[in-house]
Amino acid sequence: MNNDDLIVCRCEEVSYKTLKDTAEKFQCSSRELKLRTRAAMGYCGGRSCRPVIDQIANDDVQSKETVALKYQPPVRPISFGSLGGE
Repeated sequence: MNNDDLIVCRCEEVSYKTLKDTAEKFQCSSRELKLRTRAAMGYCGGRSCRPVIDQIANDDVQSKETVALKYQPPVRPISFGSLGGE
């Protein structure tokens, strides 16, 4: 199997090639690469793919005004009855 075919983000099914091509085309920071490809935006919140995204991204372009890519806890479904106390 070629590295380009490797799925980096399993939640959103984003391949290494997609991440690499997007980073080269747009000179992306980690955050922009995440927003452009949806990598690290799935159920796990980037826990498994974030290190690879950080390596692929061109962080030299990242300025002080850019908000860094962050970890978020996975979203769990909750019923409206639980929210309303019924």
